[in-house]
Amino acid sequence: MPLAVSRSTAIVGVCVALALLALVGQRLAQAGAASEPEPVAAELEPVASPPARPVLVVHVVGEVRRPGLYRLRDGARIADAIHRAGGAARGADLAGVNLAAPLVDGIQILVPSRVATGAAATGEAPSGDGAVGGTVSLSSATVEELDELPGVGPITAQKIVDYRAEHGPFASVDDLDAVPGIGPTRIEQLRDLVTP
Repeated sequence: MPLAVSRSTAIVGVCVALALLALVGQRLAQAGAASEPEPVAAELEPVASPPARPVLVVHVVGEVRRPGLYRLRDGARIADAIHRAGGAARGADLAGVNLAAPLVDGIQILVPSRVATGAAATGEAPSGDGAVGGTVSLSSATVEELDELPGVGPITAQKIVDYRAEHGPFASVDDLDAVPGIGPTRIEQLRDLVTP
């Protein structure tokens, strides 16, 4: 026998069923959300600071107002080092210095005077095997003998000896142009004081 249900009872039954479905759906949604991990913001790495430019330390001596050690930025030139040392003194011979040469850490910059002193001024060559007839032989002089030449310090003298060891004896005074730190002006200053 069929069950007779009134219209109002059927509406109440449908509303209760819908409420139960909504409650069960909400519980299922919460259970599904709990099983998924919550998204976590990734930590950002700090931005690296740009590398600091290296600092060069050079020793400026000779005919400058304030000789001493100076710190300069990488890429600086000899002219910058002389400027930091107060500029050239009154008796300086800047033609004997390559002002455009780039600086290297740990070098000594010698600003010569216009009046040469010692063996070069008197025309006498330093004693030793490198001296030939009043001049210094580029092919056999020691670092000490080359160091006594005007405008040639111990570092440049060592560069001359190193160049000679690598390339053989000098064939001409003009071959000095291939030695780092020696330019045409310096070659002209040394031309009468040295032999190949």
